[in-house]
Amino acid sequence: MTVLNVLKERGFIDNQTHEEELQAYLKKGGRHCYIGFDPTADSLHVGHLVPIMSLAHMQQHGHIPIALVGGGTGRIGDPSGKNEMRQMMTLDTIDKNVQSIKRQLSVFIDFGEEAALLANNADWLASLQYVAFLRDIGRHFSINKMVKAESYRQRIESEGGLSFIEFNYMLLQAFDFLTLFDRHDCRLQMGGSDQWGNILAGVELVRKSRQKTVFGITYKLITKSDGSKMGKTAGNAVWLDPERTSPYEYYQFWMNTDDRDVERFLSLFTFLPMPEIRQVINLVDGELNQAKNVLAFECTSLAHGREAALTAKASSAEVFGNCTISERILPSSSIPRKNENKNAIELPTTCVSRNELTKGVPAYELFFRTGLTQSGGEARRLISQGGAYINGETVTAFDLLVDSSHFKDGEIFLRAGKKRFHRIQIEDQ
Repeated sequence: MTVLNVLKERGFIDNQTHEEELQAYLKKGGRHCYIGFDPTADSLHVGHLVPIMSLAHMQQHGHIPIALVGGGTGRIGDPSGKNEMRQMMTLDTIDKNVQSIKRQLSVFIDFGEEAALLANNADWLASLQYVAFLRDIGRHFSINKMVKAESYRQRIESEGGLSFIEFNYMLLQAFDFLTLFDRHDCRLQMGGSDQWGNILAGVELVRKSRQKTVFGITYKLITKSDGSKMGKTAGNAVWLDPERTSPYEYYQFWMNTDDRDVERFLSLFTFLPMPEIRQVINLVDGELNQAKNVLAFECTSLAHGREAALTAKASSAEVFGNCTISERILPSSSIPRKNENKNAIELPTTCVSRNELTKGVPAYELFFRTGLTQSGGEARRLISQGGAYINGETVTAFDLLVDSSHFKDGEIFLRAGKKRFHRIQIEDQ
């Protein structure tokens, strides 16, 4: 089975060019393929996992993935899927983001000698000469075709319009493909479905300028069954950087997967065998919850390592109770089937000084300060609706003063809704 068959079976592929030729191309190992990552933040998030996992599958099947970080194109900004022009970032910010993204990709992909490549398109875009670029590259592009691309058409019709600098983005991304073709004989570009027009532009540029056939694949933009955007929880992104989203919070994100999404997410975000994953469709209630534990453990292991996943699993058991995983449910998973007595617990934690607790802190302020709500007003509403808890008991007054009497062994547990916890500890000052 080629990697293309694997990606189709697991639900990755939305569209592709030259299906038969691409299938034949991937039957032989050692093929270069690439995906671009915009350095718009200093961390990737769960929404990036589909392209990351696809590169990992390519590597597992003997191909050579190229992770292209857009240090050059990041200076312009991709208009795809955006209603307005991206805010310009400083070069220092872009460079810092590039380095952070490289470190995160290294967790999923082996960048050992000749196994994979990390590239930065600033290496060739930053030194481009404009007139020469227009003469050699721009002449292959039709304005008539470009304005029909979905990403451009939507922006042109919007109130803010499309800036000239953004209009150049398609040319630069196509030039990336041409450059990687010339340097590494890379003949496959992959990306999200919103990149289809940009990928086709690169395919055409290589064909016109080098008289060679190259290929494109787009992946489905993943949404949850409830219609919400993948990678968001409580209005915040779920980051791959453990400093921004702790392994425990990451684990809980996957534990909170909608029942309808468990089989699909196991297919996309783990390497477990598909025959085992297909059996999940028959699970209900407690057994389906066991499958969610496997999903959370496997995803956390991939992003943060096995030790972090074990600690997150133990922390989850401390808060929500133990869950023994049946040997027949996803048996290839390395998750411990029986509960291990692991002392470490890494719930999200905030320290409050003992002096502050002498006066007492209003309950709504604690919920806001810990990030369980996005504002004091939201905290008040949560409390008034009966969705806020301290040590398992419902908070009945938003201005309840939380003081040292609420603490047991130097800590208390806050809960927002059914599944979001935070620990408060006393700090001596």
